Amino acid sequence: MRLFDIEIVLRNTEQAVVEQAVVEREPCEWTEADAADVLRQMLLAVNRASHPDAPEPHVTLRGFSWIVEPFEGTMAVIALEIPLGAAIAGPFEIDAIALDRLVTRALAQGRADPAIH
Repeated sequence: MRLFDIEIVLRNTEQAVVEQAVVEREPCEWTEADAADVLRQMLLAVNRASHPDAPEPHVTLRGFSWIVEPFEGTMAVIALEIPLGAAIAGPFEIDAIALDRLVTRALAQGRADPAIH
């Protein structure tokens, strides 16, 4: 297991909130399912920051902007933005190009899989 940070900034706020999340494998061993799990955790973290007392909603891997950025040489971060705010997860020990490809494939699988809404 590996801990990682999710930094959240809600719309119309100036302060960031940081949550820690867990992923099962090291980033260099990730599959599309692992990348999708990180995205889900990021979306849920933004929702918790905005609605701390609300029940956890169903997560849809659609309707958000995202980017993978290199971080300090051999690492990368994932950033996403939704109407509630933005989140950055990482850094992860994985090449930014490889992580970008994983996220792209994870989102493509989500669109093809009717079980993910």
